[in-house]
Amino acid sequence: MSSWTKALILLLAVVWSAAAADFGALRPTGYVNDFAKVLDPASVQQLEAYCAQVQNATGAQIALVTITSLEGEPIEDVANVLYRKWGVGSKKNNEGVLLLLSINDRRTRLEVGYGLEPIIPDGNAGGILREMRPSLRAGNYAQALSDAARTIAEKIAQSKGVQIGMAPPMRHSRPRPESFPWEVVVVVGGLMLLMLFFGGGRSGRGGYGGGSGGGGFLAGMILGQLLGGGGSRTRSSGGFGGYDSGDSFGGFGGGDSGGGGASSDW
Repeated sequence: MSSWTKALILLLAVVWSAAAADFGALRPTGYVNDFAKVLDPASVQQLEAYCAQVQNATGAQIALVTITSLEGEPIEDVANVLYRKWGVGSKKNNEGVLLLLSINDRRTRLEVGYGLEPIIPDGNAGGILREMRPSLRAGNYAQALSDAARTIAEKIAQSKGVQIGMAPPMRHSRPRPESFPWEVVVVVGGLMLLMLFFGGGRSGRGGYGGGSGGGGFLAGMILGQLLGGGGSRTRSSGGFGGYDSGDSFGGFGGGDSGGGGASSDW
């Protein structure tokens, strides 16, 4: 590797580490938000359909989220920021849950809305996360999410005296990359630095959702995509209505969470 390449990589690492990831800037495009790109399209479609079915039957909303890295932040804070920014569950009854996977950190978080805390107390939330570990350790993220969504949905349905169809079996998984793609980083390094400079930086942390942080966040997400398996990354630019077919995602309802739930690793 040439000296200028090493210098560019070092400079990029320094600038990137100085720019805090703005998780509050993430926008949902559906019940399933695979920012880490570890799910195949068929699995996403199946999970979307099941979460829509859960909402139709119970009124509760399930948000399934994957990210590449926590960027050093506590997973509890990241999950709570996403939950409250997106407003999972209805504003009236706060019946929602957000399940977050951080792939590189091997951490999970189940954030439970106020209205579902009596149905899914912290101890039960921890049990759901522990049941996911075998599939997560095997790299089968779709199966882990499907199993958790089914368990959550069944608890909610039982409390309301309704029935929900079975979650579909997940047969697809995407292996994690074996090595860091240094060559690709070098190619896009200059572009990423321009994004950082034109983004103007952030005038202060202001929490995860405060400030613009566009350049640093975008740079982190590009590197996250390289680490998380590639593929195109789609973000919603028109609010929460990312799907428009059949029994599809119509937006979250403004629900809130006080930090109930559980965290784990695998």
